[in-house]
Amino acid sequence: MSIKSVCVYCGSRAGALPDYAQAAQDLGTALAANRMRLVYGAGDVGLMGEIARAAQAAGGETFGVIPGHLEKREVGKSDLSTYVVTETMHERKKVMLWNADAVVVLPGGAGSLDELFEALTWRQLGLHGKPIVILNTAGYWDKLRDLLDHIVSQGFAGQDTADYLIWADTPVAAIAALRDARS
Repeated sequence: MSIKSVCVYCGSRAGALPDYAQAAQDLGTALAANRMRLVYGAGDVGLMGEIARAAQAAGGETFGVIPGHLEKREVGKSDLSTYVVTETMHERKKVMLWNADAVVVLPGGAGSLDELFEALTWRQLGLHGKPIVILNTAGYWDKLRDLLDHIVSQGFAGQDTADYLIWADTPVAAIAALRDARS
């Protein structure tokens, strides 16, 4: 089955480098160009806002999911193709992942890590088989890769867990990985 819908986890802040915003914009445009629906956290701030506005500007379909308590904080982007308000963060993550064929993780903070590790854990437990792509813009996730290698080398996870992650340095490479992957 080809990838038609991509869950993107990313920061509600723009980050320190302009490369992060540019990668989010480029990925949003590329998702639309490849007829892949963007599923994301429904915010209009930080990288979330960048990717959504780029996908919309390119004519892409957008599916946003936000818990009610974050609508003001993350400036809920209600002009999306689909806008879902959930009661909890856990419900948000579940709705996002179940409405996508794959995951892409851009730079972000604790929330992005939470989302990534929940998706990775669910994959490890066999709850889904969706590809998980790490968009490693400007080497942002290099330390995460080192940590995962350490976890495997210390026997707390098998190599298969680290192998569930597909690493891409650019939005073009992330799209290529999605095209090559099967959910």
